[in-house]
Amino acid sequence: MSKSNFSRRGVLKTGAIAGAGLALPTYLSAAGHTGFTNAPTGNSVKFGFNVPQTGPYAEEGLDELRAQQLAVEHLNGIGDGGMINTFSSKMLDGTGIMGKRVEFVTGDTQTKSDVARASAQSMIQKDGCIMINGGSSSGVAVAVQGLCQEAGVIFMAGLTHSNDTTGKDKKANGFRHFFNAYMSGAALAPVLEREYGNERRAYHLTADYTWGWTQQESIQASTEALGWETVQNVLTPVGAGDFSSYIAPVLNSGADTLILNHYGGDMVNSLTQAVQFGLKDKQVNGKDFKIIVPLYSELMAAGAGSNIEGVFGSMNWNWQLQDAGTQAFVRSFGEKYGFPPSNAAHTCYVQTLLYADAVTRAGSFNPCAVVEALEDFEFDGMGNGPVLYRGADHQCFKDVLVMKGKENPANQYDTLEIVEVTPRAQVEYAPDHPMFAGGDLGACNPGA
Repeated sequence: MSKSNFSRRGVLKTGAIAGAGLALPTYLSAAGHTGFTNAPTGNSVKFGFNVPQTGPYAEEGLDELRAQQLAVEHLNGIGDGGMINTFSSKMLDGTGIMGKRVEFVTGDTQTKSDVARASAQSMIQKDGCIMINGGSSSGVAVAVQGLCQEAGVIFMAGLTHSNDTTGKDKKANGFRHFFNAYMSGAALAPVLEREYGNERRAYHLTADYTWGWTQQESIQASTEALGWETVQNVLTPVGAGDFSSYIAPVLNSGADTLILNHYGGDMVNSLTQAVQFGLKDKQVNGKDFKIIVPLYSELMAAGAGSNIEGVFGSMNWNWQLQDAGTQAFVRSFGEKYGFPPSNAAHTCYVQTLLYADAVTRAGSFNPCAVVEALEDFEFDGMGNGPVLYRGADHQCFKDVLVMKGKENPANQYDTLEIVEVTPRAQVEYAPDHPMFAGGDLGACNPGA
């Protein structure tokens, strides 16, 4: 076996085959199944699905939970298998994970970092969970990722878009499939230039936590590179409900563009109130006033109704894609729940399968074996084209979607249209990019 088949910690890389008589790396040996937090001892293994079931991001959280439950069914051989059938890795076979049936417990993060951390801690200490997945807030993701690093379990992040999750707050035990704020800016900028030109004056309303801060920074950098001017950036509390006091000043600011760095119920409320203030009907600086929502979801679009028409944004994935993986997932999810999945659902489903596959390829539940199996892992068949899980920061790189609120939707699920599939190369960046500076990935922690 060539030396190139081993990664820097001595674990067999994807595609390498152990020949007869060769010693296996530590984490692939039988001894690798002991000496780590919550090592499975019976015929089952338990996951913790930690999502917002109440609070401003609850709609996304509940859809994540639906997808997580579906992933467990597919891993256990219930249903049609979904994306297991299209995944380029062929290690999963519907018999659980390494012969162990998958079970799960759930928690409610309430979109609050302290609550999410306490919930995850209970899952690890009380329920014996070996992997935590979920969340719809970057504040939650950063908090839970830090806890999982300390506890010695793997965190497969759900919906987290802040640059910090795989930037200054990155951890060796944490992995993010979802795209980030930098990628949104890189994907949106060419479309905004084409549609709105180079002379715009933008006013930002920004959720006051790690995601909002890095989202605003990324969009401002991308639009100012086009020649746009940033008039003002105003921070708003998560779950504010009434944004009218923040929107009123926009009318007299001289801005001709409002950028809403909001998500979930906050975005629905702020966009709806902006339209009620007549912003979409105004002309400023000789231009039609425009509203931009950098991070979209189908659930937000449905909540905002007709107010979303003509509004540009970006997404990690959308159920309208025509690749085989997307079609398989949408069919499974639709048959079970009666409607198409959101991109939050998609990323939690994929993350669950990716963890199971990594364990199977590594031949061990040891978190350090899982880390090795996922670092620099390239795969396809999960709905975003060829994907790389970069080892340097545990960020996934894949195609990004630019979306637009549909002018004449055919039904309640037909709210957004795909304007552009931005190729992966356009949204890639170096690990030491200034927006991702600071922090240290560190070493994996196997825990006990």
